[in-house]
Amino acid sequence: MAATVVTTRAGAAPSAATGHIVLPFQNGERDLVAFPQKRPLIVLTSRPPQLETPFSIFNDGPLTPNDAFFVRYHWSGIPTSVDAQSYRLRVSGKVNVPVQFSLHELKQLAEPLEYVAVNQCSGNGRGYFTPRVNGGQLSNGAMGNARWTGVPLKTVLEKAGIQTGAVQVTFAGLDRPPLESSPAFVKALAIEHALDGEVMLAWAMNGQDLPMLNGYPVRLIVPGHYGTYWVKHLSDISVLDKPYDGFWMSRAYRIPDNPCACVQPGAAPTATIPINRFNVRSFITSLAEGGKVPVGSSNTVRGIAFDGGYGISKVEFSADGGRSWADARLGRDLGKYSFRTWTMPFKPATRGLYSLKVRAFNRRGESQPIIAGWNPAGYMRNVVETTTVSAI
Repeated sequence: MAATVVTTRAGAAPSAATGHIVLPFQNGERDLVAFPQKRPLIVLTSRPPQLETPFSIFNDGPLTPNDAFFVRYHWSGIPTSVDAQSYRLRVSGKVNVPVQFSLHELKQLAEPLEYVAVNQCSGNGRGYFTPRVNGGQLSNGAMGNARWTGVPLKTVLEKAGIQTGAVQVTFAGLDRPPLESSPAFVKALAIEHALDGEVMLAWAMNGQDLPMLNGYPVRLIVPGHYGTYWVKHLSDISVLDKPYDGFWMSRAYRIPDNPCACVQPGAAPTATIPINRFNVRSFITSLAEGGKVPVGSSNTVRGIAFDGGYGISKVEFSADGGRSWADARLGRDLGKYSFRTWTMPFKPATRGLYSLKVRAFNRRGESQPIIAGWNPAGYMRNVVETTTVSAI
């Protein structure tokens, strides 16, 4: 499974556009382009690569194929090849012994940890915010679900030895800003979170080496938390005795400090905190907006639901615009951090338009609002999704 040398030119050589798609919001025209190790994906930007998964792929099953998994970078200075033999992961800071690990040594530290978890961009669905906000205008394809394999971060930190007074742990990768004056992409976790045994250093997804554009050879996996924490091409871990105040924690990726992470449209939040766990989301995947279904025939509507790690306990479906709801049938439980598939029979009795809605509930009883909240960064979009179809 492990490659000796990867020479994929991930940032330099995308193919020509192989298709075109129009996303259902203003200025939603996008090209479909195949980058190395990727099938044609929706291109938001090519330098750095920001690639969105076509939403129809989520109807194919709970695991997102590696070649269809979304891509998000912040800076254009991304690695285009990594030699697995010379790669090293360094651990420093408030530790007893600074250490470094080769890829082979990481794989020998402990029995591999494996679980299924969703990675979702903080701005997934930003294109649907009303009023519109700044930032990449994404549809709902900046997410994916994979089976990750690696070693617990806890194991790596314990090898170095955590000194008394440790407060946070920072993470940096091999990607670089184009200008020295720009802030390197560095993220931080509280020491308690870093040592919870679930945060992982992964070298494989869905049983294969990480694709270059998804972080080869090692990336940080922070299950239930937004992708901003899932640092790719991980190279440096540092233990700190005070909170990290770098740009990507103190100024970027922050949300209003209230239960809905929202404010009145156009307003500025009075206080903010770093973005953290996913909220509850659910989608219809088998039918698209404006789709057609045969009148009088039984259809099976399919979809997915997920949350930040409490687990989905129930999905409800409405065929009448939310006036009435019925329990959908849940698919196999792949773990509390995974997509949970669901199905529901739908038999339209008469011709006309049907407003199909879906909402999910996690094991804490949390669900989705009928009206989406708003924040100026366009983060954490969460709402009861609606798909309008015609029975003909």
